[in-house]
Amino acid sequence: MASKINTSFTLIPNQKYRRSNRRPSSYFSNTLGSDSQPLSTLGNFKALPLEIFQIILRYLSVKDISMLSMVSKTVSQHIINYISTSSGSKRLLLQDFHNLELPSKRQDSAILEHYRSLGLLFKRCTLLLPTRERLKYIHKILAEVSCFKFNGCAVPIQCLGLPCYGIFLQTLTAGWDGLECHRVYNFLCELTNLSRKMQTVVCSKPGSARKLELRIRLFCRNVLLDHWIHRSDSAFWLTRILKPWPMVNQARLLYIIFGPVSPQDGQVVWQKMIEGPTDESSLKGLADAIKLLYDTGTKEWTADDVISLVDELSVVPREWLLENNARLLILSGNNICFTFMASKAVNGRAIELAKLIVFLALVCEKELYCMDWAVKMMQKVCKVFSTPMERNNFLQSVANAFACVIMEMLQSIMSGDRDEDDRSFLNLFHLVHAQANFHKEVLYLSMNTLST
Repeated sequence: MASKINTSFTLIPNQKYRRSNRRPSSYFSNTLGSDSQPLSTLGNFKALPLEIFQIILRYLSVKDISMLSMVSKTVSQHIINYISTSSGSKRLLLQDFHNLELPSKRQDSAILEHYRSLGLLFKRCTLLLPTRERLKYIHKILAEVSCFKFNGCAVPIQCLGLPCYGIFLQTLTAGWDGLECHRVYNFLCELTNLSRKMQTVVCSKPGSARKLELRIRLFCRNVLLDHWIHRSDSAFWLTRILKPWPMVNQARLLYIIFGPVSPQDGQVVWQKMIEGPTDESSLKGLADAIKLLYDTGTKEWTADDVISLVDELSVVPREWLLENNARLLILSGNNICFTFMASKAVNGRAIELAKLIVFLALVCEKELYCMDWAVKMMQKVCKVFSTPMERNNFLQSVANAFACVIMEMLQSIMSGDRDEDDRSFLNLFHLVHAQANFHKEVLYLSMNTLST
């Protein structure tokens, strides 16, 4: 049955626009006072002077202005011109980044939510521009916010400027394809000279440029990495940061961005993994980054790439204590832990692997993890060896490694090399218990196998 067509609304012409019909870069420099402007697209606002229209905008929230910008091309242009005025930029570009007590969840901060809404406003107002023109215009508007710049803030640790910038960019680029996001990263690198700064820190002695290391960490975390909802997006941006560099430099950058920092000044602590056993909090950032690259299934990272990166990381800046290496593997998850250990088995590094098993058991004992996990991991690794002789030699190496590590700790204590808080003695205590519980689980496993 035919129905009557309602013609009371505005009909949209059935015309397909070519890409070349996008707004030209001079779009934002046009004056709105000219008679050529299609004022009819302003609706009831056409009767108002431009000054009155801008006064009305002052009473609207950023979200409301964002919605209004989608009404028509002319309204959007009016809003862009409002943003460019001193009163508009002063109202929209809030810069109260230092007078806030940092909340437990930064996204709950009002100023962060403001910049999320502002990102959406700019996304809609610049919708028809090519990517590079959008970025140039947005940079021109945001350039007056000093805390958005790489070296713009004197107290970056206490500043919310870079997190706000990151929220803004995340909202602006959400839904963009990989090629456009790659252009954004290249634009930011040109703007901040980020690649040259990274080259400086990866080619220098660790800790020789502490302030620059801190700036790079804050910029990468707060602007590029921390605000994404989907892990695949975070993996994309982390890949952009790491992939241009050789593996050894990738490991150094990973440590700078995700490694442990001083609670006093936020600077990277390079000796943390070398001087003594560390805690989970010092390794969690690194483990999460490794899992991000391994689990998201991006084509740019194979399993061998990630394992090589972990191997390289364990000698930054020098070879880590094996206990810290074992803790990182546990935090990185079963798949990465097994793949790392299997790689050692395949490459004939059974002695190193046996010693690693000892420290996996030690971490399980200290952290009250299930010891049967370490035993089952060893059992799984045993299947990688191609012959029974290799397997038996490996198991003998595990038993010898337990004895060797215990004797080393005992000799250190007997020689008088003890800490004031007896950490060495406590470590030996945990290791003896780890050996007992590890072999108990081996006995359980063997007896259960015999009974079946």
